[in-house]
Amino acid sequence: MSLSRLIAGFVRQHWRAYAAAAVMLTAIAALTAWVPRKIGAMIDAMAAQRLSGDALWRELATLLAIGVAIYLLRVGWRITLFAAAYKLGVGLRTRFYQRLALQGPGFYQKQRTGDLMALATNDIDAIEMAAGEAMLAGFDGTLTLAMVLGVMLLGVDWRLACIALLPFPLMGLAFWRISSHIHTASTDALRRFSALNDHVQETLAGVRTVRALGLEQRSSAQFAELAGRAAAADLTAQRWEAAYEPAVGLTLTAASVLTLGLGGYLVWQQQLSIGALTSFSMYLGQLIWPMFAAGWVLSLIERGRAAYARLQPVLDAPLAIDDDGAVAALAPGALAVRALGYTYPGQGAAALAEVSLTLQPGQTLGLVGATGSGKSTLLRLLLRQLAPQRGTLHWGGHALDDYTLQTLRAAISWVPQESFLFSATIADNIALARPGASQREIEHAAALAAIHDDILQFPDGYQTHVGERGITLSGGQRQRVAIARALLADSALLLLDDALSAVDTGTETRILEHLAELRRERPERSVIIASHRLSAVVGADLIVVLRGGRIVETGDHDSLLARDGWYASQWRYQQLEASLDASE
Repeated sequence: MSLSRLIAGFVRQHWRAYAAAAVMLTAIAALTAWVPRKIGAMIDAMAAQRLSGDALWRELATLLAIGVAIYLLRVGWRITLFAAAYKLGVGLRTRFYQRLALQGPGFYQKQRTGDLMALATNDIDAIEMAAGEAMLAGFDGTLTLAMVLGVMLLGVDWRLACIALLPFPLMGLAFWRISSHIHTASTDALRRFSALNDHVQETLAGVRTVRALGLEQRSSAQFAELAGRAAAADLTAQRWEAAYEPAVGLTLTAASVLTLGLGGYLVWQQQLSIGALTSFSMYLGQLIWPMFAAGWVLSLIERGRAAYARLQPVLDAPLAIDDDGAVAALAPGALAVRALGYTYPGQGAAALAEVSLTLQPGQTLGLVGATGSGKSTLLRLLLRQLAPQRGTLHWGGHALDDYTLQTLRAAISWVPQESFLFSATIADNIALARPGASQREIEHAAALAAIHDDILQFPDGYQTHVGERGITLSGGQRQRVAIARALLADSALLLLDDALSAVDTGTETRILEHLAELRRERPERSVIIASHRLSAVVGADLIVVLRGGRIVETGDHDSLLARDGWYASQWRYQQLEASLDASE
C-alpha cells in the first residue's frame, strides 16, 4: 500500500471532518479573494469622492468583520482537521504496536530496538503531518489559487493575469527538482536518527557494562559522531526545503515587475483604473500563500513518503506465528509432545529432533542437558514463540495452534533466565498479570519466591521503584521477583527456564519446597523446570535429558541415577562441586 492509498482510505473513513474543514477553507478562500476587489472598489470610490463619512466607516467595519471571520474559520478548520489527523497517528501506532506484540523472536533478531522506537515516533509523526497539514494546506492553496486567478482573469484584467503567469512554469520545474532532493534527504535523515536512537537505547540498557569497562568516553564520542551525522542529514533536508522560498520569491518578483510594467502602461493609456491595478497587485500578493503552500505540501508529502517507506516493511512483515486459533477456552488435560522437530533458519543441525513426551496435569517435568541441547527451544515451542516444523503439540485434547494466542499464553506463566522487570514498583511488577491483586496476595507470592524478606529490607518495601529493567536489584532478586509474578498469575502451566540460575543453593531449596507446597494446594497445576543445575529437578515426576536436540534419558531422579548415564555422572560432579564450595 502506498502513502496516497493510506491517506485516501483514512480520508474516506473520516470524510465528515475533512468535508467540514474543506467547507471552512472554501469560505476563507472566497472571503480572501473578495477583500482586494472590495478595497479596489473603495479606492476608486474615494478617488471619485463618492465614499466618505459614515459610509467609509461602514465599509471599514465590514472589512474588519471579514478579517475576524477569516481568523475564526482558520482556527475552526485546524481544530477540525487535526482532531481527525491525529487519529491516523494513533491508529498507526496502535497497529504498529499490535504487530510488534505478535512478532516472534526471529523478527527481533533482525530489527534494532532504537530503529523501532524511531518508527513509532518520528516516522509516524511525518505520516501524520502528510495526512493532516499537507492535505488541507494543499486544498487551501489550490482553492485560493483557483479563486484568485479566476478573479484576476475575469474580474480585473485578463491581460495582466496572462503576463503575471509567465514565470510560474519555471517555478514548477524548480519545485519538482527540490522535492526529489527532499525525499532523498528525508530518507537519510530518518535513517540517521534511527541509528542515533539505537545507540542511546543500547547504551542506557547496558550502562553497567559501559561503566565497568570504562567505555564512557568512547560511547560519548560515538554519540557525538552519530548526533552530528543526524544533524547534518536533517540540515540537508532543511536546506532543500528552504530552497522553496527563493523560488517563490523570484517568481513573484518577476510577476510583479511584469504586472507593474504592463499595468502602468494601461493606466497611462486610461485603459485601467488605479483601483483595479491596486486590486490586481493585492491579488498578486495573495498568490504568495498558494506558492508557499505548494512548497510546504511537497515537503510534507516527501517526508511522509520517506517515513512510510520505512514503516511499511515492518507493518507488512509476516508473523512468525499465526493467531488464527478458534478455541477460546483451555480444558484441563495432558500435555502431549509427539515427534517434535525444529531447526533454526541458517542452522544445519536440528535444535530438536523426534522429541516425544507426555505431562499429565499436576505433574512436574524436569528438562536437563548441556548448553544448546534444546531445552529453551522446547519451551519456546510450548509458548508458540516458534512454530514446530515437524511433529505435534497437544494440550487438553487440542493442538496448540487451535488455541488463540491470548488463551494459550494466559494459561502459561513463564520465567526466563533473563528476567525482565518494568520501571515500576516491586509490587506493580509482581502484580503485572493480576493488577487487581491485594497486597496480601502479592506478599504471599513473594514469600513463595523467597524474596519477601529481601523486599522488606528496602526503605520503601514493596513500593520501591526498581528502575529501568530492574537495575536497582541484583540478578537473583530480579529472578525471584519474576518467579513471584508467575506464581501470582496462578496459571495452569508454570515454565521455569533456568530461572534459579542466579540464586544460591539454599534459596533454590526454599523456592522448590514452596513450589511443592503450592502443588499440594493446587494439584492440577503442571510445572516444567529447565535447568543446568540438577538439584532443581530432583523432585520432578519425570526428568528428560536432552543431547543435541534428542531425548537420551528419561525417568525420575532415582531411576536415572541407577542407569549411571549422563545424568548420574553430572549429578556426582555437581554434588562434589557443591561440597567443595561448602568447605570453603
